[in-house]
Amino acid sequence: MNIHTLANFLRSRGVLMILHVAIMLLSAWLIYIISVDTFENVSFYEEPKFQKQQFWICVVFMADFFIEFFLSHDKRHYLATHFIFFIVSIPYQAILYHFGWDISKDVAYLVRYMPLIRGGYAMAIVVSWFTYNKATGLFFTYLITLFSTVYFASLTFYLFEFKVNPDVKCYQDALWWAAMDVTTVGSNIEAVTGVGRVLSVLLAALGMMMFPIFTVYVTNLITERNKQAGTHNDEISLVKAYRQFVKKHPDQAQSLRDETAGHGDSGAGN
Repeated sequence: MNIHTLANFLRSRGVLMILHVAIMLLSAWLIYIISVDTFENVSFYEEPKFQKQQFWICVVFMADFFIEFFLSHDKRHYLATHFIFFIVSIPYQAILYHFGWDISKDVAYLVRYMPLIRGGYAMAIVVSWFTYNKATGLFFTYLITLFSTVYFASLTFYLFEFKVNPDVKCYQDALWWAAMDVTTVGSNIEAVTGVGRVLSVLLAALGMMMFPIFTVYVTNLITERNKQAGTHNDEISLVKAYRQFVKKHPDQAQSLRDETAGHGDSGAGN
């Protein structure tokens, strides 16, 4: 049995679909545990329970990556399109703690917040899962993308700005900042960390890109509804005009009906 036959066999058995569903559910779970620890002001990257759960999530992610890579028809294309997924799936903290490796402060800072980066990628997986179906409406896709981005940006902003920025006293402040920033109105809360400033720029850029799309969608929707209403009104006007003609000229209307019926009978006879 070659690789292509094995891949088709696993697809027919639904094995790959089960893997995809597992990845989606684990991604949602990762977002959930990061959110809960953040709301409770718990440093999730220092929690042994979180690190254990994260390790097994990474194991499943990497298993899915290698299985699909092994079964893919074009391995170069798969590696190019799933390379980021592989990078974020590596359990860096578990590897460093296991071998006791010493790393620089900059690398330690990055590894410390790798679960957050992994959570962002997990959020993207969940969003893409809901918006992949072509039957999903543009408006629904727009809302999912917008709200998920605002939520994760507010979560990240809160993690980096809390206890550093005096204006960020709770998560609601971070959520308010994200909501105001994405509307390009701006918030009275100013970022003081580098990550917060970058998020401010990215959210404003997202708002400038997304809201015109929303405006165009609503405009097209109203235009289409007006066209449908106009066609319906034209049909009603024709019916009313025909009824008035029948009332005013019953003989001519009857002759027209007889003539139409005669043409129909002659056409059927031919």
